[in-house]
Amino acid sequence: MLTLHPDTIVVPNVSFEDYLDTYAENAYEWVGGTAYKTNINIRHYNVNDYLRSLLQAYFSLRPVGQVLGRPFLMILSDSSERCFEPDLMVMLDENTALTEMGIIGPCNICIEVVYNETIALDHEYKLMEYESGGVTEYWIIDPTHNECRFHRLNAQQKYEAVSEDQNVIYTTPQLPRLQLHVPTLWCEELPSILEAVESVRAMLNNKDQ
Repeated sequence: MLTLHPDTIVVPNVSFEDYLDTYAENAYEWVGGTAYKTNINIRHYNVNDYLRSLLQAYFSLRPVGQVLGRPFLMILSDSSERCFEPDLMVMLDENTALTEMGIIGPCNICIEVVYNETIALDHEYKLMEYESGGVTEYWIIDPTHNECRFHRLNAQQKYEAVSEDQNVIYTTPQLPRLQLHVPTLWCEELPSILEAVESVRAMLNNKDQ
């Protein structure tokens, strides 16, 4: 049974139509008729903003996909029983499930930047839902505890934990040459948009990778 933080706002008995009309635009997620409120704090916002800048820089220089975030939805079943608003969603070009409302089906990479109120949702519930829904990779970024957890579907369509390398850099075959230097996420002052662009440009120009 999922143990939620006491500050989590939970609204039961919400229809899919009511969710779209009232709750989706206010950062709620919807699973099996229950709406869950997801908030942000300043550190959460800054880390999320930096990751978005890094990914946008990557796709600007290597146009193979795009990065989306709230208020776009990811609907993980044809019956519309599971609607999520991940902090960030990576959508590669071969994934054709994008609509005006969001993604019907799994995106390629889901990224959640957690804080105290969302620990149980992100580490337990969403891990299970994203795995069963076919999300290829799930990144859990926790600035409160300076911790990242990366999960990737294996051949059996089950998540396996994937670690950073000896330089604390995470790479993924879905985004060739992109390097996420994890300790950078815990800096008090994160790189600017221009710094992110130049960093990604250097990665993509590095022939040794």
